[in-house]
Amino acid sequence: MREIDLIIFRWINNWPEWLEPLMMFFSEGNKQWWVRLSLLALLIYWIYRPKTRPAAILAMVAWPVANALCDVLKSTFQLTRPLADLAELNARLELTSFGTASAHAATMMSIAMVFLFYNRTLGWTWFGVAIIVGLSRIFVGVHYPYQVLLGWGIGAFVGFVAVKSWQAYISRRRPSRADESPATDQ
Repeated sequence: MREIDLIIFRWINNWPEWLEPLMMFFSEGNKQWWVRLSLLALLIYWIYRPKTRPAAILAMVAWPVANALCDVLKSTFQLTRPLADLAELNARLELTSFGTASAHAATMMSIAMVFLFYNRTLGWTWFGVAIIVGLSRIFVGVHYPYQVLLGWGIGAFVGFVAVKSWQAYISRRRPSRADESPATDQ
């Protein structure tokens, strides 16, 4: 499996240089103030729309949970990044932390998973963003493919659990038809 991971890593890491601005944006864009402000404005807009409100709120919960879970895995297992292992790579970023699971991939996938349950169009859009973010982390040389896959898996899991937990909570709050008195059926 390690050889397959390295083959995929080298293939993506050596994609054409003209992709670098796009990949750097998807890899590091969340650190720019205007991107953060735009995402916040978008989420606030979605919160005030009844159709997207549950997804926006759950995404705001799932995102930090996915990130925190990746941080716990990174500090627990402390697996190295390609920068520390490989001499022959296109290193477009320098990171010294551990790279066990890609938190970038996890957070974007958690948002995608939540939106897939509530709004397919936005969900598939976020899914595309999550895929590009994960690939960008390999392209810039800071994660192996298995670390991105682990991040995507964590994000999908967290998003799924957030949605199912919310649905279970809502279903317990609503009285069942058997609990309602006959007078309310009329």
